[in-house]
This record gives sequence, C-alpha cells and structure tokens, in this order.
Amino acid sequence: MKVNFEKRYHFLEEKHWWFVGRRELILAFAGKYYPHRKRIKILEIGCSGGPLLKLLLSLGYSRVIGIDNSKEAIQLCKERDLKNVFLMDGAKTHFNSGEFDLIIASDVLEHIRDDENAVKEWRRILKKEGIIICFVPAFKALWSKHDEDNKHWRRYTKKDLEDIFKKNHFKIIRSSCWNIALFLPTLCYRFLTMSFLKGSSTLQLKESNYVLNYLLSKLLSIENFFLNIGANYPIGISVFVIAKKV
Repeated sequence: MKVNFEKRYHFLEEKHWWFVGRRELILAFAGKYYPHRKRIKILEIGCSGGPLLKLLLSLGYSRVIGIDNSKEAIQLCKERDLKNVFLMDGAKTHFNSGEFDLIIASDVLEHIRDDENAVKEWRRILKKEGIIICFVPAFKALWSKHDEDNKHWRRYTKKDLEDIFKKNHFKIIRSSCWNIALFLPTLCYRFLTMSFLKGSSTLQLKESNYVLNYLLSKLLSIENFFLNIGANYPIGISVFVIAKKV
C-alpha cells in the first residue's frame, strides 16, 4: 500500500470501529472453533502493527505468530513488545508443512496477484483439520480509489472466495458478507465519487469522532452477535470464509 496510506492505517487500526468490530468477530470465531484450547498454534498473515496478536496473547493464546511484508509493520510490532513477528511474504512463507492449527488472514488475499497459489501455500502450512479465517473486500461494484491506494488486485463475491478454497481442497464451514448496514451508503458514495469526482482522493480510512466511532462499533457488535448465532448476510462491504483443511 502507499506509504501515506500505511501510516494512516497503523495509526487507526487499534481503535477505529472497523478494525475493532472485525477483531471482535475473529476472536469469537477462534473461541467457537477451538473452545478451551489456548495452546493451539496460530498464524496471522498480514499482522500489520499487531493489535490482534496483542489481544490473542492477552486472552491466553500463547503460541501466536505474525507475519507481514511491510518492514514498518514488523518494526511497529516489535515496538509494541511483540516477539514472534517476521517480515515474510504471505504467499511464500518459510514455515514447515502442517505447522498451524489456525490461520487468520484479514484483508490480505486481495493484495496478492496469484490468490489461488497463496491459498495453496496456506493449505500446506495448515495442519489437517486446521481452520482458516479469511476476510476480503466484497463486490467489484464497491471498487474505488481506496482500493487503488491500498493496491488491491480485486474484490470478491462470496462465491469467488469459496471457489478458491474449494479448488485447494478445503471444506467450507461457513461464509458470509460482513458490515451489511453500511453497504448501501458505501455503494452510493463510491458511485458518486467514481462517476463525478474522477481523479479525486476518496480515502475512506479516516479518524471518526468519539461518538460516531462508538456508535458504529456498537452497530458492528449487533451485526456480529447475529453472525455468532448462525446468521449469514447476502451483502456487505467485506466477505469472509471459514474453511477447514481436509
């Protein structure tokens, strides 16, 4: 991603409603699929500045590793006293086959040109019956300069994402869109900016005031609650898949 975008990303990722809501959901999934198992070995691909790693460690998950292809991100992790973090290409890792119980990849796959080969590599380093949680941006209709600044290759439908994992011999446990409440406002905004403000910056990763950040965090918490009890959403700004190596 562009340097100025990355700096903004690292600044906001600890408290911004978007990241807070997604981490909340990921932690819930980890607890659901590995109940009472804090010794599982977890890899976060694209760990950024490490806020999810810190949360996992604080909850008692002791075997947690993070990788990122950004030197700045890894340095920031180390400044935050995170030890097991490494500068590494998420599509070509240096780990042993069958090393991890759980892999988490949030907004990573869209950055990788050969996404199918990346998923193949993730399958290699996952244990048999191991699980992967993967979030990506949803729907080509939402494409904007935000994606260009973030150096995305693509956006996905739920079927797109499922198909990549199925081709690599994963069993799909579940898949859904995420952030349904803001889908229509975002679609309208991005249509207007791409149609009438071509060439203008449309960076959407911005610091919200406290009240708005709180309200949007609560909105995502409500959405996450229904996802946790089994609901799946047909539309949203992101899409995720939970898949098992078979």
